[in-house]
Amino acid sequence: MKKSVLLGTLAAAALVAGAAGATTLDDVKARGVLNCGSNTGLTGFGAPDADGNYQGFDVDLCKAIAAAVLGDQSKVKFIPTTGETRFTSLASGEVDLLVRNSTWTFSRDTDLKFDFVAVNYYDGQGFMVKKDLGVSSAKELNGATVCIQTGTTTELNLADFFKSNNITYTPVNVADDADAERQFLAGSCDAYTTDASGLASTRATLPKPDDYVILPEIISKEPLGPVVRHGDNQWGDIVRWTYFALVAAEEKGITKANVEEMATSTQDPEVKRLLGVEGDMGKMLGLDNEWAKRAIAANGNYGEIFEANIGMSTPIKLARGLNALWTQGGLQYTPPFR
Repeated sequence: MKKSVLLGTLAAAALVAGAAGATTLDDVKARGVLNCGSNTGLTGFGAPDADGNYQGFDVDLCKAIAAAVLGDQSKVKFIPTTGETRFTSLASGEVDLLVRNSTWTFSRDTDLKFDFVAVNYYDGQGFMVKKDLGVSSAKELNGATVCIQTGTTTELNLADFFKSNNITYTPVNVADDADAERQFLAGSCDAYTTDASGLASTRATLPKPDDYVILPEIISKEPLGPVVRHGDNQWGDIVRWTYFALVAAEEKGITKANVEEMATSTQDPEVKRLLGVEGDMGKMLGLDNEWAKRAIAANGNYGEIFEANIGMSTPIKLARGLNALWTQGGLQYTPPFR
């Protein structure tokens, strides 16, 4: 999702937190817990289960980072944040990073003083309607009411789309995904717009998913990924390369089930470096050399995490698409581990 542009005071807070953020790794180690800014509840990506335990695609990245840094994937505190509160939570130091479908934009990277260290999901903004509305294209939504989350750049994309197509709409502001679902089901809006992945997540939780249609138009680029405070390069490197370790593991055929065997049997020099058999890559990050092996062992490689949480065998039913490996026609590509 694409969210708040809280410039000014937020940017100032980011500068202060960023200056102190050089000790993020030390803070996490001293605390013994990774504070991960998560979604308030987006099924498949980040949401508490019936027992209050967070599960999902983004959640598993936080767990991988906890495993890499603290040696235990369970040492994570998930702090729910909305589109309006997430960047303040990160800037103030309440959370160590955000992993909750946040879009990489120019102003967030520069004016808000954050670093988007990778893209764990390539997405785009779409629209969902009730099937009985009889609409097959977003260009047919002239005069429609549209549910949209406040404090998001989704609002700007929506305005641009309707203006460029010379049609009109009436916005219905909602606070978060749960509020959007309530308003949409109640008939307060004809359409709901957010990231296409978010629409798939919401649709999967509706009483009769087949009664709803996600329209074909994708009206924006939404590169979603983990975010850290600007200025703490070591911490940014840890988050970035932990993510890349999961992607590299999929490329190299390393899974949760075989990671230990691969560490002892592989003849691939890059796999040896990745799994800490050779070299000192962990030391370069301020970690031990088995950091990546623990990250992979937590919940598997990138593909395993994708398929388990949001893939075609789940209620979310998302195809890999742009999020396939580069060797399979997608955009997921990791720099070399050397």
